[in-house]
Order: sequence, then C-alpha cells, then structure tokens
Amino acid sequence: MSSLEQAIVAGGCFWCTEAVFRDVVGVTEVESGYIGGTVPDPTYKQVCSGDTGHAEAIRVTYDPGTISLPEIYDVFLGTHDPTQLNRQGNDVGTQYRSAIFVTGDAQRIEAEAAIARWNAENTGEVVTTVEGPAEWYPAEDYHQEYWEGEGQRNPYCLATIPPKLTKLRKSFQGKVKAQS
Repeated sequence: MSSLEQAIVAGGCFWCTEAVFRDVVGVTEVESGYIGGTVPDPTYKQVCSGDTGHAEAIRVTYDPGTISLPEIYDVFLGTHDPTQLNRQGNDVGTQYRSAIFVTGDAQRIEAEAAIARWNAENTGEVVTTVEGPAEWYPAEDYHQEYWEGEGQRNPYCLATIPPKLTKLRKSFQGKVKAQS
C-alpha cells in the first residue's frame, strides 16, 4: 500500500458526502467535520446557524496507489450539484457550499483542473470554490458514519443519499467498492 493521503471536500450535508465516499475504492477513512470558518472548534449548532463561516465537509483518507487525487475530485464533483451556490437541495447557506479545501499548491492545481474538466464535459457552470489551507475540526461523534446507523431511519437521508449512491455506481463504476 502506498502511503495514505488526504483530501477535504464540502458538497452540502456531510452525511450525504460521507456516505458516497465510504463506497469509493481506495478510500480508507472518511471523517465528517467543519472547515473554512472563523470560530475555533465550532459545534454543529454553531455551524448550522451559518454564522461561523464553516462548511460541512469530509476529510477523505485514500491510497493514491488505488485512486488518484484527480479521481477523488471527479467523484466529488460528479456526485453532487457543483452548480448550486451555497445550497444542495433543501440545505441552504454558506455552510452547505460546494468547496474543495486544499492543503497546498499541488492540490490547488488538481482542484482547478477538476473544475475545468467538469465545466468542459457538463452543462452549467461550476460554482465550487477552491479554498484553504484552513483548520479542520472533526464533527461530533454522532455525525461520524451517520448513514450506516441513524441515517437509515432519517427521512432526509433516505430521500437524499440513495440517489447520490446510484449516481456514484452509474458514473464511476470502476471506483465503487464491491457490495456485500
């Protein structure tokens, strides 16, 4: 196994984005959290208010020998609507913005290239921002692996996550973990 790398993306509700990336080959861990704001160590309630500047995001740990950073970004852009400014579905506010949070210039170049690829291949203009570096704050424990537990009983998740998983399986067939 190659040494693991990390990417941070925000595509609306972190429960939904986390559920998608848990099914991607080469992804070894997905952590929900907050990034891009001004309040240190924010709570879910603070971030939901829209007053902290943070986005709900996920930190993806992956094996670059199995999946590349450009592929991570392509899956991200291809499984949510990157043309919606500060919203995904019924989730509205800057905390639900579409963003790629980079750790340095190499990730910034890859993020900008992924956005250019999406714009060249799809209808609509990407509004996904490229931000960072920024401080990462893990979300509270009950948000982690949410779809695998409470999310299966949450009407919002039941309406939102299955279509994203279907999109993943249809558009990125070679990048989906075998279903057990």
